[in-house]
Amino acid sequence: MNNSLLNTARLLSAGLRALLVLTLVTGVIYPLVVTGIAQAAFHGKANGSEVKSRGKVVGSSLIGQQGYSLAYFQGRPANGLGENSVNTRYKLLLSGATNLSADSKVLLKQVEDAKAKVVKDNSVPGYTVRPSDVPADAVTSSGSGLDPDISPAYAELQVHRVALNNHLPVAAVEKLVDDHTEGRTLGFIGDPRVNVLELNIALKALVARQ
Repeated sequence: MNNSLLNTARLLSAGLRALLVLTLVTGVIYPLVVTGIAQAAFHGKANGSEVKSRGKVVGSSLIGQQGYSLAYFQGRPANGLGENSVNTRYKLLLSGATNLSADSKVLLKQVEDAKAKVVKDNSVPGYTVRPSDVPADAVTSSGSGLDPDISPAYAELQVHRVALNNHLPVAAVEKLVDDHTEGRTLGFIGDPRVNVLELNIALKALVARQ
């Protein structure tokens, strides 16, 4: 009887030691090592790919914002799975596609309305936007609904409106778009793109210098 209790106590002690060691290794040491490597090698990404303006975090380069006035460049439509009325800059509650089929009347209506708005908003004196000029990313949301980038074509389409509303030369705004156009990743992955948040921060700085 005493031997049985002793063996049980030894087993419990060994199990407790194993639990403590595994907790220390997998719950403390390993996360600290991974976090340390991430902070050292990928500091920006590890902290959410934050974008700062004047020392203040204004968003993430990975998440598109909404609610820009027509003095700024507009991002892609953010049609998703749910919205809120409190934070309209990040109005989607859930990331995801609309799940509407290509022949959906709802989707067609969304695209038609978005195209009409793009044409109206960006047609300014001396520069008229035709429906055929509107690129696909200007009227459709991405698979996540949170795409932070637009195509160079959509950015260029907005140049004249942005220049007019900010009293800037068209050439200066065109250069801004060119400077913030990123090529394909590694030269062959994806498409050329323009990060809207970073472009608008640069635009704001340009206006402040005028």
